[in-house]
Amino acid sequence: MSVVEDRGGKSSNALLALLVGGYASIFLGRQIMAVMIEPIKLDFGVSDTAMGLISGLAFAGIYALMGLPAGRLADRHSRVRLLALCTALWSLATLLCGFAVSFYLLVIARMLVAITEAPVTPASLSLIADLYPPRNRSLAISFFTAAPTISAIVGLSLGAWVIDQYGWRSGFYIVATPPLLVSMLLAMLGREPHRGRYDGVQQRPAAKQNLWQSARQLLGNPHYCKLVAACALFSFSGFAFAMWNTTFLIRSHDLSLQNAGILAGVVTGISAALGGVFSGWLTDRLSVQSQAWLLGIPLVGQSIALICLLLYILWPQGIALQIGSLQVPTAMYWCALMGFFTMWWVGPCFNLLTQLVSPWQRATAIALQTICTTLAGVGLGPLVTGVLSDLLLPWSGNESLRHALLLVHLSLLLPLILLVQLYRQQAFAPPHFAEQ
Repeated sequence: MSVVEDRGGKSSNALLALLVGGYASIFLGRQIMAVMIEPIKLDFGVSDTAMGLISGLAFAGIYALMGLPAGRLADRHSRVRLLALCTALWSLATLLCGFAVSFYLLVIARMLVAITEAPVTPASLSLIADLYPPRNRSLAISFFTAAPTISAIVGLSLGAWVIDQYGWRSGFYIVATPPLLVSMLLAMLGREPHRGRYDGVQQRPAAKQNLWQSARQLLGNPHYCKLVAACALFSFSGFAFAMWNTTFLIRSHDLSLQNAGILAGVVTGISAALGGVFSGWLTDRLSVQSQAWLLGIPLVGQSIALICLLLYILWPQGIALQIGSLQVPTAMYWCALMGFFTMWWVGPCFNLLTQLVSPWQRATAIALQTICTTLAGVGLGPLVTGVLSDLLLPWSGNESLRHALLLVHLSLLLPLILLVQLYRQQAFAPPHFAEQ
C-alpha cells in the first residue's frame, strides 16, 4: 500500500503536502544561512567562531529550551492550529533578522526565530503518525524530512544568486514570505486527525502526566535514549557539512560564492531528496517482512555515506566538467553519492521512534529528540567546525576548514555503533499501546 492509497486518502495526503511545504519554507531560513556566512562575516567583521555561533548555538540553545514545552503543547492541543500560528510568527521573526543593524541584534533575532520554530517538527511528525499506519509511515516521514533538502536546493543555489546580487538582508526578506501562505491554508483547510487511530487507542488516557513526568518516563526507556543519541550524532555531522560545504568549496576548490552555492544546493539537495524518499519507500517494503530493516536501512546507508564523505573531503582540486560558466570539481561526484545515502537514517529512525512511545507522548518524545539533534547538529556541528578551523589555521593555512570537516565527520562512527547495539537488542520490536 502506498501513501496515496492509505486510509484517509486525499485529505491525509493534502495535509501532508501542507506540512512538507511549511517545513521546507521554514527550513529555508536555516539553509540560506550557509551562503550568508561570508557576506555577514565581512559586513560585521567577525570570526569563523562567531559565525558558527550565529548559524548554530545561538539558534539551537533557545530552540532546545523551548523544545519540551512546545512538544507538550502539541500533545495537549490542536496540532494544526499550533502549526498555523507558529508559521505566521516565524515569518515576522525572520523579517527582523533582515532589519538587524548589528551582529548582536542579528543573534537576538535568530533566537526569536528559534522560539517560533520549536513546535514545528514535533507537531508535524505527531500528525503524520496519525495520518498513516506504521507500514506506510517511513515513506510519509521521508517526504516530510526531504523538505530540508528541497530547501537546500533553493537556499544554496537561488539564495546564493539573490545574496550575491542584492545582499544578505534580501535573503531574509524573501524567505519570510512563503510561510504566511502555509499558515493561512492550515488555518482554513487543516483538520485535526484522531490521535492513536492506528495504535488501537480510542480515547485519551485517564491519567495525565505533566511535562517532567512524561520526560522522565521517556528518558527511562533505554531503546529510545540510544535511538535519540544516534540521531543527534548523525545531525552533528550533517549540519556541520550543510553549513560549511559552500565555504569549503570556495576555500578549497577556488569556486565563486554563486557557483559554490549552486553546486552545494543542487547536487547535495537533489541527491539527498531522492535518497531520503527512496529509503522511506524501501524501508516500508522491507519492514513488512522484518521490522529489523528499520535499523538495517540506516546502518547500510550511513556506512556508505561515511566512506563517500571522507573521499569528498580529501579529494584534491580538479575540474571534472564545465557547464556554461559553472565549474564542477571532480570531488562533486563523491558529494552526490554521499548525498544520496546520507538521509537513509531519517525515515526509518523516526518511524521506529513513533512506535516506541505512546500516541499521547509522541510530540513530547519527538521534541526531546529534536532538542538533542538541534543542540548537537545546529548548535555544536557548525560551531565545532568553525572552532577547529580557527585552531588549525596556523598549521593548515587555507586548508584548515578541510581538515576540520574531516575530524568532525569521523564522529559518524559513534551512531553506527549505537544502531548496531539497538539491532542486537531487537529494539525494532516496539511495544503496543492499545491498553493505554
